[in-house]
Amino acid sequence: MLEYHTALRGAFFDISQPAASADDIARYARYIDDGVLFIYAGKIQALLPWQEAEALLDPHKGYRDLRGKLLLPGFVDAHIHYPQTEMIGAFGEQLLEWLTTYTFPVESQFADERYAADIARFFVNQLLSHGTTTALVFCTLHPASVEALFTEALRLNMRLLAGKVMMDRHTPEYLTETAEQSYRQTRELIQRWHKRGRLGYAITPRFAPTSTPELLQAVQRLRDEFPDTWLHTHLSENLNEVAWVKQLWPEHEHYLDVYHHYQLTGARSVFAHGIHLAEKEWRCLHETGSAIAFCPTSNLFLGSGLFRLPASWQHQVRIGIGSDVGAGTTFSLLRTLGEAYKVAQLQSYRLRASEAFYHATLGGAHALRLDDKIGNFQSGKEADLVVIDPAVTPLQKLRGARCHDVYEQLFVLMTLGDERNISETWVNGQQVWCNEG
Repeated sequence: MLEYHTALRGAFFDISQPAASADDIARYARYIDDGVLFIYAGKIQALLPWQEAEALLDPHKGYRDLRGKLLLPGFVDAHIHYPQTEMIGAFGEQLLEWLTTYTFPVESQFADERYAADIARFFVNQLLSHGTTTALVFCTLHPASVEALFTEALRLNMRLLAGKVMMDRHTPEYLTETAEQSYRQTRELIQRWHKRGRLGYAITPRFAPTSTPELLQAVQRLRDEFPDTWLHTHLSENLNEVAWVKQLWPEHEHYLDVYHHYQLTGARSVFAHGIHLAEKEWRCLHETGSAIAFCPTSNLFLGSGLFRLPASWQHQVRIGIGSDVGAGTTFSLLRTLGEAYKVAQLQSYRLRASEAFYHATLGGAHALRLDDKIGNFQSGKEADLVVIDPAVTPLQKLRGARCHDVYEQLFVLMTLGDERNISETWVNGQQVWCNEG
């Protein structure tokens, strides 16, 4: 008899191991049309076909029958801003104007602890209701914003990475700090929250234009003091931004060089966007083991450009998928994958469903250096998963009935699917969200 707390029966899809090419993903993919997932103490015990699992079921505990549903590892959002939740869909600007017009005024509100707590609760519920169980999150300059988010994630025992924004120039006075203040507050937050439950701290300089050399030196000090934290920032999102960095940091050949100079590249360093990268920057990302978060909905919404997915494979750079709310226009990674497909199509690259869902699950976990803990249904992994109803609209039912295999079904999900398809979300072996509708 297999020891377990919960057994879930249904169809399962995951990717067994990290891949070095898109073709590898298809080889590592696993689909069990009728299987049972055994969960014990928040961990996966085993995933077995029904024929093998049936004999191991405890007659008193039984199993949850989810046949007709598709169970996937919980989605991993590699880049998102929780304070920007309320300004999603802000009209008409590109990156630098958008920050000044919309972002900074909204972020100023997070000095208020109660306000931060309200938005944090709403934000975490949005993640879960869209099937996202892990995220790498920007907070604001205010320590209260970090406290609120981590408090809510800890309550649910989520695997969440986040940090206080650090910035000391080219920002409004009400959102400007000194390098020393930024260092001190970040250090205190790391000591308080890093590795509590399933939380991880991400040191978060906003981007090079809002950082003095003193601030990046402070980031470097923190990275040296706490080498198992993450580093989360922006890189080469917008051509005007790239030109501004060149103007501010003329001694550096490329944008990435600014971060690399302060030893901010490396394992657990995640750079959002990376649209306009030179060959040397790609090589540096590969050599240092850094990762990029590909954010298709925000790249399109702000008119930033098209991320080159094939280049990430060519240079063996780890990639996660990011919603980038609030420049991104949806919390749904299903919808985000649909936009990623279109970005790829515009560059004559065919983004297969297996690759798309890899980036949203195991690939994202690999980019965040969490693939030993989450990302698939391997025994011993943490039991974060999403239960998907593949046909919740008349069109989905019509189209789904004509799908010949799971890959076609997954492609239809990322083309026609959204949060309505999320039936349940499980975190650490517990159901934390259910679609009551």
